[in-house]
Amino acid sequence: MTRLELYHAKPKQSSRKGPLFFILACIILTVGFFVFRYLYFSTIRIEAPAEDYGKKVVIQLPNGQKLYTYENLIIEKDGKKYYKGERNTIDVTGGKVDYNNWK
Repeated sequence: MTRLELYHAKPKQSSRKGPLFFILACIILTVGFFVFRYLYFSTIRIEAPAEDYGKKVVIQLPNGQKLYTYENLIIEKDGKKYYKGERNTIDVTGGKVDYNNWK
């Protein structure tokens, strides 16, 4: 080793493999995340079951009011007619049921 080589400051060789590997790993992880997310959410489908309410009817109540509903929501129990709604039950005994196409 000569004096020039011994005391001369040598430039460090910078490796380009480190940052290149890091950038490539980030790209692969990002693409993998989005592919997994797309496949995971595209396979899950939550659908409500189809309900058949029947024909449209109008119930003329004894007090003069009208109730617009569907045929399958009217039930009979112990000789009385009831409207069974989503949140409530109404006694419609004595009401006249008309099969009309209401809007």
